[in-house]
Amino acid sequence: MNKQQNILIIGAGLCGSLLALRLGQRGYNVSVYEMRSDLRKVDISAGRSINLAFSNRGNKAMKLVGIQDKVKALCIPMNGRMIHDKEGNTFLSNYSGRDHEYINSVSRGGLNALLLDEAEKHENVSIYFNKKCKSVDFKKTTALFKDYETNSEFIEDADAIIATDGAGSAMRKSYYLGKKFLFSFSQDYLTHGYKELSIHPTETGDYKTHKNALHIWPRGTFMLIALPNLDGSFTVTLFLSYDEGKYNFNNLTTPEIVSEFFQKEFPDALQLMPNLIEDFFNNPTAALGTVKCSPWHYKGNTLLMGDSAHAIVPFYGQGMNASFEDVVEFDAVLDQKLGNWETVFKTYEKTRKKDTDAIADLAIDNFHEMKDHVANPIFQEKRKLEMALEQNFPNDYASKYSLVTFNENIGYREAMLKGRAQDKAILNMLADGNISTDFLLGEDERHHATKEKLKAILEKVKTETQEILEEDKIAGLK
Repeated sequence: MNKQQNILIIGAGLCGSLLALRLGQRGYNVSVYEMRSDLRKVDISAGRSINLAFSNRGNKAMKLVGIQDKVKALCIPMNGRMIHDKEGNTFLSNYSGRDHEYINSVSRGGLNALLLDEAEKHENVSIYFNKKCKSVDFKKTTALFKDYETNSEFIEDADAIIATDGAGSAMRKSYYLGKKFLFSFSQDYLTHGYKELSIHPTETGDYKTHKNALHIWPRGTFMLIALPNLDGSFTVTLFLSYDEGKYNFNNLTTPEIVSEFFQKEFPDALQLMPNLIEDFFNNPTAALGTVKCSPWHYKGNTLLMGDSAHAIVPFYGQGMNASFEDVVEFDAVLDQKLGNWETVFKTYEKTRKKDTDAIADLAIDNFHEMKDHVANPIFQEKRKLEMALEQNFPNDYASKYSLVTFNENIGYREAMLKGRAQDKAILNMLADGNISTDFLLGEDERHHATKEKLKAILEKVKTETQEILEEDKIAGLK
């Protein structure tokens, strides 16, 4: 494949703009078509997450294109989950026992704008806005667009088309409707939706609550979360059932009921949100769904990437990171110099799909963990033990969360299998009384914990984890 090949990318969101930048760096002629206006010129954030969790897998992609320092300037470190109970009490549950491991809150718009700017620095990259893809003829490698500025339609062709146009992908729809090959597709919705709210900064521009944490108000069947922004505000998201429970999106229809709900369930958050009613009734309620499909490619003509191939719910903070990692994995396949797009696309999908399926399943798991389990005493005991193990044996133990979030050099599937087995091992042994955390005293646990006792527990966890992994392998679960 010579570098004069023309690549058409559908969608200039986070994945599409990063892909355009990387392919531009590699010397390909790249044209990107985006249905929205240029976000650097207009505000188009309404209804979409304003900020996102950015971690090691995403940063691996930023290092690949050489802009990690510019991205760091957009980030606010979050060291752990700040859990809020109904009485307004809080406790910080760190993400890792290793001080250098944390996630970041990053502005979606700020990061997308940076990627677009960097991509456009390359003369061989062109980005066009207000051009909506209506369909793709994957046999002819052409795409039909509607120009919102002229209200006309036009067709573009290319040597290869890569769709990064999100969960509602026009190309994936063309695959499905075209019925020209065997295409599997599933779209599963949670019974919960979400609504964006906000905590404004103080009059002096300061943060009203702890800045360096992801705040969670877990309430069993629903929850509120908040992530910090650079301007002193927090983006707050309510995750709630559409129609189940005393309070749900379908019956929160008046200011009085919304105020009553927040006063009862989130009183400390309500005190920080005098703008609650305005936000609640001005902002849309959106669905939460998982998309899986295969194959992602049609011969050497077209390829789905990012959310268009594998949209996931946001509860592991990995949606953006997974899409960025797609570009890293695709780039590694290009390095193999396989000779034609069909082999490249086939190799990439074979390498990548098992991991995107895994993170989709993990995100569902974490939904239940965040809204419920984080407030469960045995889960808190497990986390306490894992923190002590990571602090005392940083090279010998990593929790499931750490494996997924901070170990960017292992795939999501490997992290999932090992992490789930570890969780099962620890919870079983805690429940059976085979291990205990009674000797972990006070806040300064790393100094007071008996290292010998922790080492003995670590050996038990390793042995039990290995046995579970072997059982899963025999049962065909691995």
